[in-house]
Amino acid sequence: MITELVANAVDHSRLPSIRVIVSRPSTHRVRLGVVDRSRTLPMLRAAPYGDQLRGRGLLIVDSLTEQWGTELYRWGKQVWAELWDGGRA
Repeated sequence: MITELVANAVDHSRLPSIRVIVSRPSTHRVRLGVVDRSRTLPMLRAAPYGDQLRGRGLLIVDSLTEQWGTELYRWGKQVWAELWDGGRA
């Protein structure tokens, strides 16, 4: 999942740097985020046709996570996704 978020930032922001953030917003959730300086919002596309290799990133993120979203900043954005750890220690 983090690979897809990073790949999207690299492909679409086309800027020299991004930042990866890992946080724990609650006891049983882990949030992975990618920050870049582009304010272009990501778009969840319909399923690609046939053997298309591109356009599946957010579909993968959407299917693997509890929730995902975007936070806009004055200078860019963070695309994040949360995983539930199921209460395991």
